[in-house]
Amino acid sequence: MNVGVLGSGSVGKTLAVGFLKHGHQVMLGTRETIKLMSWIGEHPKVIVGSFADAAKFGEVLILAVKGTVAQDVLKMATPANLSGKVIIDATNPISDAPPANGVLSFFTSADESLMEKMQRQVPDARFVKAFNSVGAALMVNPKLAGGPPTMFICGNDEDAKKKAAQVCEMFGWSVEDMGKAESARALEQLCIVWCIPGFLKNDWAHAFKVLR
Repeated sequence: MNVGVLGSGSVGKTLAVGFLKHGHQVMLGTRETIKLMSWIGEHPKVIVGSFADAAKFGEVLILAVKGTVAQDVLKMATPANLSGKVIIDATNPISDAPPANGVLSFFTSADESLMEKMQRQVPDARFVKAFNSVGAALMVNPKLAGGPPTMFICGNDEDAKKKAAQVCEMFGWSVEDMGKAESARALEQLCIVWCIPGFLKNDWAHAFKVLR
């Protein structure tokens, strides 16, 4: 599978290497190629290009940028390159304000998620929220004492969610389908909950798990 990763921060680089590890071809879309030269040297199998290049290359796309620039990145990727594509959305609408007692602030309201805004922006793309409620260090085949953690996903397209679930399972997660795009309002809030122990106790080595 050809995978286009839009974003070259820790999440984008981690997922890019994870796809390579599992035998897929990866193009990383970025505006910061010069800053990535050392990393590119360590991972020569990753192709690097513009956001539009990566969006065109990928059968499946990963959106892994700051929430504040996510909609601009979609514009740079161009709607034609995004049309019909599965876009696994790992973004969160985190504002630039510092956390208050460990609690992040969002630039969205409780009645609208960032993913919903992006789905309206690119209606022909098939967005699936995933990988937004855990840190990059645990995204690919996490080893936790409590066993495989749970990845919550949501989106409007059932086939896209199946593809995203396959990716999550490949990376060692169990999957809980939380329904349509509106559920991203709740899933994005999980980022706030996940980050609180990190900010308050420097505890970033945890993940959510559904028990029955």
